[in-house]
Amino acid sequence: MSRYTIRQLASDDFATLATLENEVFAAMGEEVLCPHYLRLCTEMFKESCFVAFDGDRPVGYLLSFLNGPIAYCTTLAVIPEYQKSRVTVQLIGMFVRHIIDRVDECWFTVKEDNAPARALHAVLGAKEVDRRKDFYGPGDERIVSKIDRATFERLRPKYERLGFVPVRAQQASSEAA
Repeated sequence: MSRYTIRQLASDDFATLATLENEVFAAMGEEVLCPHYLRLCTEMFKESCFVAFDGDRPVGYLLSFLNGPIAYCTTLAVIPEYQKSRVTVQLIGMFVRHIIDRVDECWFTVKEDNAPARALHAVLGAKEVDRRKDFYGPGDERIVSKIDRATFERLRPKYERLGFVPVRAQQASSEAA
C-alpha cells in the first residue's frame, strides 16, 4: 500500500492549492496561478483535477480539464522535497486512469527549459506538435505536445505495467489460461 493518498479535488481544497502554488512556483520565483483559475478547478473541473497527500500533508496536485473528447493537462506541481518520490507517478497514474477511456486527445503545454516535464510528457507518449508565443502573456512561449487515441491504445500495455490503468479483463483472462 502506498504512503500517499491521491484524490479528486473538492471545493474546500482552494486554500490547499494556493499554499502549494506558493511552495512550488513562488519559491522558484515563478508566477503563481490566478486564484480565479484555482477556484474554477475546485468547483467546475474537480473531477479531472487531483491532489496528493502524505498523511494529512498536501504535497502536490495535477490540474486538468476535459472539453468534449480532449483533455488539457495544465499543471503538475509537487513540493520540492517530494519531487523525486512516487507521488508524481501516482498523480500521473490517477490522471491517466481518469482520461484514457474518455478522450481522443490529451494536450500539454510546457516551457522549453522545463526538461523534466518534457521528458515526462514523452514517456507518456506525447509528441511535441507546436510552439505558441505569448501563450500566458507577452513573452511567454510554450511548447504544445499531444497524445492521440492511437498512441493511448499502443501504449496501454505500458500504462498497465506502470500501474496507471488496470489490466484489461480480456487480457488478464487470456494470460491466466
